[in-house]
Amino acid sequence: MGDSSDVPALRRGLAILRALAGRAGPVSAGVLARELGLPRSTTYHLLAELVAGGFVVHLPEERRYGLGVAAFELGSAYLRHDPLERLAGPVLRRLVDRVGRAAQLGVLHGAELLYLLKERPSRPQTLVTDVGVRLPAQLPASGRAMLAHLPAAQVRAMFPSSERFVLRTGRGPRNLPELRRLLAEERRRGWAVEDGVVTPGFASVACPVFDHTARPIAAIGVTFRHSCEGAGCGETWPGLAADVGEAAAELTGRISGRSA
Repeated sequence: MGDSSDVPALRRGLAILRALAGRAGPVSAGVLARELGLPRSTTYHLLAELVAGGFVVHLPEERRYGLGVAAFELGSAYLRHDPLERLAGPVLRRLVDRVGRAAQLGVLHGAELLYLLKERPSRPQTLVTDVGVRLPAQLPASGRAMLAHLPAAQVRAMFPSSERFVLRTGRGPRNLPELRRLLAEERRRGWAVEDGVVTPGFASVACPVFDHTARPIAAIGVTFRHSCEGAGCGETWPGLAADVGEAAAELTGRISGRSA
């Protein structure tokens, strides 16, 4: 290494790792070569180097390749460094300064939403959405902002029965068909909203953050005081959603992600 000619090889090796990471299982060298537009000989050479480094594992009986232990170790190290929270912190602080309302970063943990980070305005309000709190993912806007961009089969697996549809305030989806209709609407709109679903007298707006495969990895949400009767007034707060969407797009860029 050290020669400038090694740079294209490094880029191609990284492209192979990204391609393997985006697959549900091992894949042949021929498929990788076609997908990445590489000569077969180059693909085999790069795979051999990656296998030697432990980043790729070769399954000779199947003539396929998958991610190796070294790739898993890198992913684990990434999580230990808390990069998502570190990168999101400044983004959330700027968002709070702009809108004057509390902002949170949440991720999916199974069928729950887990809050990782929260930034408060100068006059904070008491909310249930605090760091470390888990909520059923179908209730908060941040959870649905991510669910709306998951495959339908994955959403179905997360909510296999009506017992999963627990309500906190009497509002919110009560079954899978209701959730699907809500997610379809929010995906078309570009952001999710909830009005008194998590806490009476409060509403929230959220947008998804995407990884490099355009899958939702997190969501940024803003929560504020709002109260209306019945099942909700139907307000979607597009002006606030524009600010939240800008913050989510910024964080997507900071983690080298791409929007769906």
